[in-house]
Amino acid sequence: MRRAIAAIFLLVVLTGGPEVASAKVRYVSFHSNAMRGSLHYAVVLPSGYATSKKRYPVVYYLHGLPATSRSYRGPGWIASAIRKRGGQAIVVGAQGARGNDPDGEWHDWGAGRNWETSVARELVGRVDGRYRTIARREGRVLVGISAGGYGAALIGYHHPGVFSVIQSWSGYFRPTNPQGTAVLDLGSKKKNAWANLHAIVPKMRRRLGRFYRSTHYGFYVGSGDGRFLGDNRRLAREMKRYKVPNHLFRVYSGGHTMSLWQKHAPAWLARALKQAARAR
Repeated sequence: MRRAIAAIFLLVVLTGGPEVASAKVRYVSFHSNAMRGSLHYAVVLPSGYATSKKRYPVVYYLHGLPATSRSYRGPGWIASAIRKRGGQAIVVGAQGARGNDPDGEWHDWGAGRNWETSVARELVGRVDGRYRTIARREGRVLVGISAGGYGAALIGYHHPGVFSVIQSWSGYFRPTNPQGTAVLDLGSKKKNAWANLHAIVPKMRRRLGRFYRSTHYGFYVGSGDGRFLGDNRRLAREMKRYKVPNHLFRVYSGGHTMSLWQKHAPAWLARALKQAARAR
């Protein structure tokens, strides 16, 4: 299923999708120490950026996996969804795959393959240094679809001082194989727990510390999502059981499809930007 979704996502990237025409996407590269090589990102600036002196919140978007080295190039539909509700934000599409590494799960695997660090540390630093951002956690939103939803949840909760708003759209909460049918064993109990949001929830108050009540987490899934519906419902029960503040869970009619994400993107991104710091 994830391979099929990746193919659909690539089609949207290459064709521009139904609502990308109004959003000018720029492509930037930088040297990544975490990945020991070049990484890329796509950026869409808000209307009026060039003529204003404002600083803007940033929405970081994580694509689905498996993917190609060009899959980061498709955040235009996110920018268009923000504009539908009159929002103002810089949108950044992060690279989460390379030709020899199509499914890194947005995880840190070791030197030269530390996807998580490349996003949470390097990419954020590059964007803050290059654009007029609100360069603190209140100005950063992290959103992902499918495997990108898993990446957003784990990176967001691993780095609570970096992102204040996290959203997972049809994601899952433990690293899986490319088909999304089996959980990966990372080699030790400690590593498996670190990559498992279910294991983090009971320790959430201690893990987030002073950011515990100022972190906003939203996640949803389609009612026909046969792979990940159960995992999402389980996390919702756990969040409720441990009284994690500022979380929202929804189940919508639909499957694991781009049409589901496009339909709900305007409302969910508007919610995220309401929770984040406003352009100023």
